Amino acid sequence: MDFFSSVTAVVWEAARLMENRSLSRNIREKSSLDYVTGVDTAVQRFLQEHLSALFPDVGFLSEEQESFHWDFRGPLWVLDPVDGTTNLIHDFRHSAISLALIEAGQPQKGIVYSPFSGEMFTAERGGGAFRNGRPILVSGTASMREALLSVGTAPGKRNERGVTKTFERIKRVFAHCQDIRRMGAASLELCYVACGRLDGYFEEHLKPWDYAAGKLIVEEAGGTVCGLDGREAVFLPDREIVAAGGEILGEFLSVLRES
Repeated sequence: MDFFSSVTAVVWEAARLMENRSLSRNIREKSSLDYVTGVDTAVQRFLQEHLSALFPDVGFLSEEQESFHWDFRGPLWVLDPVDGTTNLIHDFRHSAISLALIEAGQPQKGIVYSPFSGEMFTAERGGGAFRNGRPILVSGTASMREALLSVGTAPGKRNERGVTKTFERIKRVFAHCQDIRRMGAASLELCYVACGRLDGYFEEHLKPWDYAAGKLIVEEAGGTVCGLDGREAVFLPDREIVAAGGEILGEFLSVLRES
């Protein structure tokens, strides 16, 4: 059994836990507006156990670990067991498991799976990006006026200055594009850029598990993932992400940078 066959089978099995409403109602607030459910911990435990059995020499970094350090020098799984936890709590069926294999500081393989849509997005560095086994590409949209974009709200950073800054930026983007969507799951929004459903996506205050797999999937689909400065999005504990097809990236960045 090859890598993707074995790992996607484990991810698919873990995702069955996301349908367990009693687990999703077991809720703890980690910090203001940041929640963990029984599903998050159960999925993490399941994947850590099964991936460690398959690949005992690969380290593990996950959102719900009690403690971790940011060391990407060796091979490392980076996992968000439930991206879109707030969605899951409300049975707003737009959540996913996001899993990336990091080697030499870069994602080499990525998987994002949403059991609610039945879509499995995968990518391997240098090997292209796929949805349910079929190749995907970013859109060819040529201008912001024709673009459907997503701009995140960073709900955990809700002081007055943060709210004002976020919605002023959203207002600017909206004024320049066709329309805006907001789905509350960074990994899926990145995958939607990769398959052309969205033309671009921006959000601040993301963690590596939010975007590690999606970053690779976008790049292998022909898009770009960078910071507001236009430079490559390296892994940091807290950073902004801009993703787009090449045609609108410069214009999108320019609008986002306006003050």
